[in-house]
Amino acid sequence: MRNTEGPVIRTTLPLLIVLVAGAGFIRSASAQNPELQQHVSDIQQSMAKNKQALASYTWNEQVTISLKGEEKKQEHFQVRLGPDFKPQKTSIDPPADPPSGGRLKRHVVAKKTEEYKDYADQMKALAQQYVPPDKELLERARAQGTITVGPAGAPNEVQLVVHNYLKPGDSMTLVFDKTQKALLRLQIASYMDDPKDAMNLTVQFDRLPDGTNHVANLVIDGVSKQLNIAIQNANYQHV
Repeated sequence: MRNTEGPVIRTTLPLLIVLVAGAGFIRSASAQNPELQQHVSDIQQSMAKNKQALASYTWNEQVTISLKGEEKKQEHFQVRLGPDFKPQKTSIDPPADPPSGGRLKRHVVAKKTEEYKDYADQMKALAQQYVPPDKELLERARAQGTITVGPAGAPNEVQLVVHNYLKPGDSMTLVFDKTQKALLRLQIASYMDDPKDAMNLTVQFDRLPDGTNHVANLVIDGVSKQLNIAIQNANYQHV
């Protein structure tokens, strides 16, 4: 019987090499795209400039936590950036009323509150790893060719889609104003510890009178737990 495996391997192997080489060429070409490099550089410079500018401000933050569409908690903070440029928050809410009801009811309420609060804290911690976008992670994505240019919504806008930004399989979509050199929106699709435990994040930016760009609204949606966190920032004042 004639052996046909040899010729198949000889004809398939070169094709495989061509496909692999082609994929590497496409990634390399994408990473070296001058227009893409300029967009990433503009975003990085804008974020660095705004980080410095925001350090001279304080502002108010409202955090609303909802579970299955029902508001569970609302908190208010005064915020400013610390020496490490991380937010430092001080509660401006009055002291909470003591829980009502008997010991068993208070125990049940406290347990349920602790469960959603712990998960909400994990969601907020993950969101902070995406907002604002990290300069080094953006540069790594550009070098690896995992950034694509999406359709722009307006002539002055550019849309970049970053794949595998922080976790395998996640994505971050950045909408940037090329004229004002400012971020307009972020859309992040990520997950908690398990990819099945999805977390979606939507961010809207706004500009202060001096041109400083800041997060105006941020919504974190924990899909599996039906837990939603809405954050609004306002009343920006110079220190």
